[in-house]
Amino acid sequence: MTGHTPGGGTGFVPPPYPYERLGEIAAVAARSGGPVDLSVGTPCDPPFGPVLAALAAGDTARGYPPSIGTPALRAAAAAWIARRLGARVEADQVAACVGTKEFVASVPQYLRLRDPSRDTVLYPAISYPTYEMGATLGGCRAVAYRALSEIGEDDAARALCIWVNSPGNPTGDLADLAAAARWGRARGVPVLSDECYAEFTWDGPATTVLRSGTAGVIAVHSLSKRDNFAGARVGFYAGDADLVHYLREVRKHAGLMVPGPVQAAAVVALEDDGHVDAQRERYRARLARLREVLAACGYDAPMPAGGFYLWSAAADPWAAARDLAERAGIVVSPGEFYGAAGADHFRVAAVAPDEVIEAVARRVGC
Repeated sequence: MTGHTPGGGTGFVPPPYPYERLGEIAAVAARSGGPVDLSVGTPCDPPFGPVLAALAAGDTARGYPPSIGTPALRAAAAAWIARRLGARVEADQVAACVGTKEFVASVPQYLRLRDPSRDTVLYPAISYPTYEMGATLGGCRAVAYRALSEIGEDDAARALCIWVNSPGNPTGDLADLAAAARWGRARGVPVLSDECYAEFTWDGPATTVLRSGTAGVIAVHSLSKRDNFAGARVGFYAGDADLVHYLREVRKHAGLMVPGPVQAAAVVALEDDGHVDAQRERYRARLARLREVLAACGYDAPMPAGGFYLWSAAADPWAAARDLAERAGIVVSPGEFYGAAGADHFRVAAVAPDEVIEAVARRVGC
């Protein structure tokens, strides 16, 4: 991605942020009873009360917080991984990040400093756009793959890392994480597993790449979706001891620190499962109701295997988005936002309150 900079030189010009391209669709939805924004996976439900209370408790704001995460946060994360995902990891194999998006966007540049002989980031062909953008920002090649078996050996030999995402955004598909771990270990390629929707796995139990061991793998987790805590910007990564140690040490130099009060609140969130179980049921019900809304408008959307998105086929996703804006007042995301391979679908996020979804359903007569 190159272009002319204001100074007259040639260099990187950031592309339009995908969701900022939806202004026309939002305007149409506004004239049709909306806009009800189902384009971005922004939680709409309140965080767990004790989590909010923990933000104001104690005296963690006056000093600099530990970049790697407090001992309490790292221990809570390790215990959560064992309790909810069935894998064992030591607290010193866990470190905090300022929400996982910044981790995804920044990790390629740090891995390239570690191994300048490699220059490629592998990522799923239909996926969260920051995997590709992180490679670009790190001066790396971004190479999309549809299946592990289709990755060329030249690309594998040049790979700094391979991203997997399960449950996947936007498709909701579940990846074979054990197979990804084997693929990476066989080729000396670190496997970065984005598991931020793990608690919202519908087909079978939640899992993690760490169940196959920690060697050569890192699992990345966020409290944004699990705990309706997106505005707090807190997540963590866990796995291979050497990789975690390297990343946490280099990230200290970049000043990447989760605020102290947020770390304290995150401990409370990770130690409670009841509020997450309640949130699971909210999303399950919303997905089912939104499927009915789409069906009433002539669009089929299968129940995903995981996550809180519906992924619906459409010959012209932009036309489908305009149609849904006009008829239902909702804003959805054309699939091209998630890679060229997704250009025949659109995504619907089940992130509106129940009463809003019911109002949408009445508009379309269901």
